[in-house]
Amino acid sequence: MNENQQLVTKFYTAFANADAETMCKCYHPEIKFRDPVFGLLMGDQVSDMWKMLIAKSKGNIKIEFSNIEADQYLGSAKWIATYNFSKTNREVINHVGAQFHFKDGLIIKHTDDFDIWKWSKQALGLPGLLLGWTGFMHKKIHDNALLSLKQYQKK
Repeated sequence: MNENQQLVTKFYTAFANADAETMCKCYHPEIKFRDPVFGLLMGDQVSDMWKMLIAKSKGNIKIEFSNIEADQYLGSAKWIATYNFSKTNREVINHVGAQFHFKDGLIIKHTDDFDIWKWSKQALGLPGLLLGWTGFMHKKIHDNALLSLKQYQKK
């Protein structure tokens, strides 16, 4: 396993252990993160997002990861998160594909991709089933996620 594969493994092992501090140490100070829920986050926003998600899970999140590939500049992984969505207490099993860019031995760009409609059906129930595919619901999910992050950062 090369250094960047070890770095990604360290990141997801820390995630599986609810260790946000170690996760964040895997990131370059200029980290850029993107996913379908939060959109684009940069710098401290990224670390705060992971800290918030782990705190909200109260240790009840299961992380499985596989297919870690990386070279000197780029990497990828597959991971599955199983947890109860904090606002509805509904179980979510989210299958995610991750892409990474590396710089100075750290992750400088992290992109997670998953089916937002599938996620919203699990997390939100009937509203997610009926509206989770719409731009309106995507924006509402995004806006609520950013609001939660801002409230967490104020604490």
